[in-house]
Amino acid sequence: MRQGSSRLTGLVAGWIAGWLICMSAFAQPVKLGVDVLREGGFEALRGKRVGLVAHPASRDSRFVSTVEVLRAAPGVELVALFGPEHGVYGDEYAGDKIADRSDPRTGLPAYSLYGANRKPTEAMLEGLDALVFDLQDIGARSYTYISTMRACLEACAEAGIEFVVLDRPNPLGGERIEGGFVEEGFESFISHIAVPYVHGMTMGELAGLVRDKYAPGYEKLTVIKMAGWRRDMTWEDAGLKWVMTSPHIPNANACAYYVATGIVGELNTISIGVGYTQPFELFGAPGLDGEKLAEALNSYWKDTGVYQVMDNALLMDRPRSRPPTGLTFRPVWFKPFYSRFKGEVCQGVQVYLDLDKKVNLVEINFRLAQALGGEFTFGDGGRDRSFDIATGTNKARLLLMEGAPLDGLFADWRRQSEAFRKDREKYLLYPSR
Repeated sequence: MRQGSSRLTGLVAGWIAGWLICMSAFAQPVKLGVDVLREGGFEALRGKRVGLVAHPASRDSRFVSTVEVLRAAPGVELVALFGPEHGVYGDEYAGDKIADRSDPRTGLPAYSLYGANRKPTEAMLEGLDALVFDLQDIGARSYTYISTMRACLEACAEAGIEFVVLDRPNPLGGERIEGGFVEEGFESFISHIAVPYVHGMTMGELAGLVRDKYAPGYEKLTVIKMAGWRRDMTWEDAGLKWVMTSPHIPNANACAYYVATGIVGELNTISIGVGYTQPFELFGAPGLDGEKLAEALNSYWKDTGVYQVMDNALLMDRPRSRPPTGLTFRPVWFKPFYSRFKGEVCQGVQVYLDLDKKVNLVEINFRLAQALGGEFTFGDGGRDRSFDIATGTNKARLLLMEGAPLDGLFADWRRQSEAFRKDREKYLLYPSR
């Protein structure tokens, strides 16, 4: 009896130990680039004077700021900080120009890459052996951090110093690719790299593409890869906690909603929830009928005018086509605290996404615009250019203004996305499974 009890105890203890190991792996399956750098004894930076491109989400998996990680790193001398849009501490509004300053916490110079300069100058890089880049991105071309990465890599190539990327997950995963490329004449700092709107790459993978395309021959790029990340992982799968990358991306889910409504939000004729408690999840304006708009969007999806703003009438004689599985619209009322329609009662819809389904996020922008019609959506045309450069072309806007079908344009974008899926393979650093 005693022997059987001992054997049972051993089995239970072994099971518990195995369970704890499994749960530990599940809780933290992914190590960020900064974690891997530290665990490797900072070998890539040892003996070097470095600058760091950072923002609030530049932290290790224990929430220690990369600034502090590098300040404490043996054999590494951190001598300067560089801040992208929103600044090193995320205390600036979107689009606001930021001045160079002295960092109040460290006393280091904090150079702005979203002010008088978008690209590090020769003077900023003087005396540096390497520029370390550790920005968490959200996976969309128009989010400016990948443009900042290109500018930094080009500056390092010109200065002949090292560029070291501490890699981080793409919160939309590594398999989702959507939208078309940027056409000639529509390049800007929100369309600065030749990739589809949703590219499915990490910052480290994009750095390889950027080097080959914009700084050929540059041989001083180093990517500190993550450990444990796979292309099929969502942010939750990675076992990581989200830190705001900018004021209106408060959680990881907001990355997907940014892709779904951020382009149409450039027009400023519709509120997309920026200025309310659900940025990028809402779509509305004063004078709309949210119930009817939701009914229309949930009943009609393909190329058809689905809603008439002037009399709030549904066009019930049109062919019906349900939205893709994983996409639903709910009628909603809301009053923004700031930004577009501040203090005004808006009606519209809340967008619900299930990212486990194959919903094309980019196309939602244009279906929403189509539902209201070109005349209402584009207003006086004052923000048409912003809409076009975010899209990467004016073709979508022109079709919407004419009331013409979108399916042909979407089919072309899908072909471009699939072609890119093949072209990007040589830059991928992580497996799918």
